Amino acid sequence: MFSTQFFQQWFFLFFLSCLIPFSKSNELDSLLKFKSALQNPNTNVFSSWTQTISICNFTGIACNSNGLVTEINLPQQKLSGILPFDSICALESLEKLSLESNSLYGSIAEDLKNCTSLQYLDMGWNSFSGKVPDLSTLRKLKLLNLNNSGFSGPFPWRSLENLTSLSFLSLGDNFFETSPFPMEVLKLENLYWLYLSNCSLKGQIPVGLGNLTPLINLELADNQLSGELPGDIGKLKNLQQLELYTNSLTGKLPVGFGNLTSLQNLDMSRNNLQGNISELKFLTNLVSLQLFQNQFTGEIPEELGEFKNLVEFSLYRNKFTGPLPQKLGTWGDFLYIDVSENLLTGSIPPDMCKNGKMFDLLLLQNRFTGGIPENYAHCLSLKRLRVNNNSLSGVVPAGIWSVPSLTIIDLSMNQFEGPVAPNVGKANSLAQLFLANNRFSGELPVTVSEASSLVSIKLSSNQFSGQIPETIGGLKKLNSIYLDDNMFSGHIPDSLGSCVSLSVINLSGNSISGNIPASLGYVPTLNSLNLSNNKLSGDIPNSLSSLRLSILDLSNNQLIGQIPESLSILAFNTSFNGNPGLCSDNFKHFQPCSSRSSPRNQIGTLVACFIAGPVVVLVALTCFLCVKLRQNNLDHPLKPSSWDMKPYHILSFTEKEIIDSIKKENQIGKGGSGNVYKVVLTDGKELAVKHIWISDLGDRKNFRSSSAILTKRNFRSAEYEAEVATLSSVRHVNVVKLFCSITSEDSNLLVYEYLPNGSLWDRLHTCKKKEMGWEVRYEVALGAARGLEYLHHGCDRPVIHRDVKSSNILLDEDWKPRIADFGLAKIVHPDGGDWTHVIAGTLGYMAPEYAYTYKVNEKSDVYSFGVVLMELVTGKKPIEPEFGENKDIVYWVRCKINSKESVLDLVDSTISEALKEDAMKVLRIAVHCTAKLPSLRPSMRVVVQMLEEAEPCILTKITVHKECQNSPNESLKNTGQGKIGALEFESKFTEKSGAML
Repeated sequence: MFSTQFFQQWFFLFFLSCLIPFSKSNELDSLLKFKSALQNPNTNVFSSWTQTISICNFTGIACNSNGLVTEINLPQQKLSGILPFDSICALESLEKLSLESNSLYGSIAEDLKNCTSLQYLDMGWNSFSGKVPDLSTLRKLKLLNLNNSGFSGPFPWRSLENLTSLSFLSLGDNFFETSPFPMEVLKLENLYWLYLSNCSLKGQIPVGLGNLTPLINLELADNQLSGELPGDIGKLKNLQQLELYTNSLTGKLPVGFGNLTSLQNLDMSRNNLQGNISELKFLTNLVSLQLFQNQFTGEIPEELGEFKNLVEFSLYRNKFTGPLPQKLGTWGDFLYIDVSENLLTGSIPPDMCKNGKMFDLLLLQNRFTGGIPENYAHCLSLKRLRVNNNSLSGVVPAGIWSVPSLTIIDLSMNQFEGPVAPNVGKANSLAQLFLANNRFSGELPVTVSEASSLVSIKLSSNQFSGQIPETIGGLKKLNSIYLDDNMFSGHIPDSLGSCVSLSVINLSGNSISGNIPASLGYVPTLNSLNLSNNKLSGDIPNSLSSLRLSILDLSNNQLIGQIPESLSILAFNTSFNGNPGLCSDNFKHFQPCSSRSSPRNQIGTLVACFIAGPVVVLVALTCFLCVKLRQNNLDHPLKPSSWDMKPYHILSFTEKEIIDSIKKENQIGKGGSGNVYKVVLTDGKELAVKHIWISDLGDRKNFRSSSAILTKRNFRSAEYEAEVATLSSVRHVNVVKLFCSITSEDSNLLVYEYLPNGSLWDRLHTCKKKEMGWEVRYEVALGAARGLEYLHHGCDRPVIHRDVKSSNILLDEDWKPRIADFGLAKIVHPDGGDWTHVIAGTLGYMAPEYAYTYKVNEKSDVYSFGVVLMELVTGKKPIEPEFGENKDIVYWVRCKINSKESVLDLVDSTISEALKEDAMKVLRIAVHCTAKLPSLRPSMRVVVQMLEEAEPCILTKITVHKECQNSPNESLKNTGQGKIGALEFESKFTEKSGAML
């Protein structure tokens, strides 16, 4: 009996010993199939994966004591390909599959259901497509991360009923079909991490969520959730992070919310919550409080001033009343406060920068009184000071003017008085100085020119006096200067014409005398000039004729002489009123200049005509004979009556000059909607002419124009109509200038200014790139941003370009940018939606929502512009092989920022080391612009301000959206006083910035 049992046991062990090598052989085959399905051109991760090495020594592989594979751990390895789950799930002991932050694509095969031993499945931050398959057989799963991986369709929520061991669930930032909050989640009683942000959830957050008491992280942001917060949410006493922002939640904070005493980060911004926030006085561990853009009322609890860890405080756009806690920011390393756009009263708390870390003090649009506490004059970390639109008064502490890190001082719409201190010249970073509508007095210090970063000066409606400093010409970055409605006297400094970046000059409503400097006509970017209501005299300089002004006001002065013909257009019909000494042959309400001729001049004119008459007749006869001779040599004579030329500016050429130049040898390129030709006029002026494509290619064989290139069309193309509708009414220095349109039954021609330096694409992505140093690239970025800002915010109706890209940004002889190619542009109608039925845009530049919804608005342009900024900084194209399969520059930049590599390595190697830090400032803005959700992108107005401020970039602060954050296990290790287990959304900083504007 004993021998029989011994023999059976011996046979069983012998059988196992034979089976294990067989299993290892199968597992080797499975791993090699896994390897062959993936590509990793930039790494050597698979160099150890050979038949001569034990599978347990393969890179990224772990085995159990029997030598069977239990883990495949290959995150952030640049792997690309379709996962072979038939081979993966043949590894019967596989417990962990970690492939996050790669470039994997394709659908997830149903074979995943065979990985029944899996406990850890992390495939987040990839580029998969299609549905998530049924997961109900994966009963041992403890961690499931599919975050931001491109999945769409319905999620198999019912599968979660079987996954009762789950403790970590992250499914956010995908494109799932809209569904109610999954009740199956409420059965996962072991969950400590739940991330369902941007997961297409709708309806109410259910009661019962409070039973998931192990939760330390709950994120349901960026969904369509509505209704009130569940009453039992206060039971989550272990909760450290709660993010519910960007939903449609309503109602008050439930009773018991104050029981969340472990809470460190609370973000319920961008909802419709209301009532008071008295429950928050118990949350003494708060580090970050974000409640902006709600309907909260009542006072801010005084107890918040005692919170020792609170460093981020943003409550803007609510209806809070009463004072701020006077001890706010006293205890911790307070970073920023934004309580703008409320009804707050009382004084500014004095010690929010006590520890010298605060960078934003944003109190605009409230009812604060008193002065600015002296302590803030010593806050050397301060970057933004905005207290505009309050009832503040007194003299500004002298040290405020010279804080070296300040990029914006906005004190406008208050009752401040006294002078601007001379030490303002020490404000090395100051880009925007806004003091309008106060009681400031005295002279503008000559030292203001030493603040060389100044971009915008707005001192309107004060009591400033004296002369405008001659030194102001030293401000080479100055884009706008508003000194209107003050008491300035003396003359306009000639040096103002040296401010080569000026777009707006407003000196109206002063007592300025003397002549208008001719130098103003040589500011290439000047778009708006208002010198009205002064005591200016003399002639209007002819140099102003060369400007591309959208606004000109010289009214109510003492000007004399003739109004230059190029300024005598309908748009400036009232621009010269109140100057009785002016004359014009074009404006009927002015005396004709011809009537002022003296008898001597009239006699001279008659003599000249008598002499010149025969000469003119002879020349005309010669020209006539030449034309007739040429026409005899043409197969298809030109009929002038068949052409319709519509001018949008005063022209110095005829349609015939243009038409005769449309020849193959003059073609210089192809735009998105037509061929482009270079035309050189007889006076040497160069023009660019676009011949819009026709829709019916078959009609190209039929033509009746003088040039065979000008083909017949049956109707005007949509591209032509869009371009004319947009550009005929646009006047901006950074938008390409359309001189006229020329149409016939055969052709659509658009005549533009010629821009000799070509497109930004050509300059960045060819051998010409070295010509573009960082200074030039920055100016291109800023100029293009201003052009887009004008289209979005400066037109009667917003214009959406819909095809912003580097090849549609053209450069003039001075490298100044012009936005071009409006063939896909859309003028927004007040009653219209954001939907389009036409695919518009270019791969690599198109916003992600457009591919799924065809919904397009201004934020689509912002995304595309963010891609252009990334091109400028990195020198890379939007799509490069090195980014990985189905990856673009946006993904690449975000992942690089999150990697351990130096962030400065992102900057184009042709940019000098000394300027790479400056380039990083723009890259940060690009990350803002390319936020995945449109609502999280800044407006172009905000983008322009951020570019103008050129805020110094702290590299450790550059954060990205959750595409490229740490893996879940790493995140948990890094839990601290900051954002719990995840990088902070850069978009929050954008929204915070947005409140400042």
